[in-house]
Amino acid sequence: MIGYIVRRLLWSVVVLLCVCAVTFALFFLLPSGDPAVLRAGKNASPETIAQIRAQLGLDEPVYTQFWTYVKGIFLHFDLGYSYYSGASVSSLLRDRLPATLALTVGAAVLWVAIATPIGIVSALRRRTWVDRLFMGGALIAISAPVYWVGLLALYLFADDIGRFPLLPGANSYVGLTEDPGGWFGSLLLPWLVLAGAFAGVYARMLRSSLIETMSEDFVRTARAKGIPERQVVLRHGLRVAITPVVTLLGIDLGVLLGGALLTETVFNVPGIGSLSLDAIRYADFPVIQGTVLLAALFVVLANLVVDVVYAYLDPRVRT
Repeated sequence: MIGYIVRRLLWSVVVLLCVCAVTFALFFLLPSGDPAVLRAGKNASPETIAQIRAQLGLDEPVYTQFWTYVKGIFLHFDLGYSYYSGASVSSLLRDRLPATLALTVGAAVLWVAIATPIGIVSALRRRTWVDRLFMGGALIAISAPVYWVGLLALYLFADDIGRFPLLPGANSYVGLTEDPGGWFGSLLLPWLVLAGAFAGVYARMLRSSLIETMSEDFVRTARAKGIPERQVVLRHGLRVAITPVVTLLGIDLGVLLGGALLTETVFNVPGIGSLSLDAIRYADFPVIQGTVLLAALFVVLANLVVDVVYAYLDPRVRT
């Protein structure tokens, strides 16, 4: 198992290098504007622009710029500096990551807590009115766009513009260290919106996986031994049926940790997603590449964790 993890870690480095190379190549192939002009301003003199290009290293060959960038990342954890603000990309990501981390983890806890009992009940009572009710609600949740649900939630429940003011709305985010109670309240509505978008997918996937698992031979053997049905479902059926859900959870967590752009934009949460949107708006390439690499890192790590968890959940895949 240790050798397998080491191999996966080495491949993770290769994947990150490929992501870095692709984003770097796209920057030079696509017309995104001159970063030196963006930094200097519209009315800057050619001398000023040339000086800024030299400071940013943009006057060097492309392969030299790429090597300098990769060397800075892997040797010094240096992601460069923003073309727009001049701030360190690492510091920008470090400042924005706690908000995205809180939004993602809180929403994940909610959607797993909602989807798991719904999926189990629907699988055990399939084709009943309970199953149809739960799966119909899940389909509606899946079909509704996140940004539309977010705007609707603000219109209905925000304490500033809502028709039924119950929860803090947009522009209400506060840091955990500043006010824990205010932090929890400011994220409650985004958590509910983001969890609603994912809970339907997870409930339907768990239902179909559990239905298939409950027909396996080892489940029939457990029942034949006289094991109570509750233990058969939870300890034998659910443990195996949840493996595809864990796969999806790892991928979704990795992607959302790279920035839940729509949710953060609707609720003005100062996270990685809103930072990415600002970077795209201002053609700030170092910040764009930093957020892309961060998202790729989270996805790679999440998949690695999922593969290790597989061995615990399903003994058939142990190496």
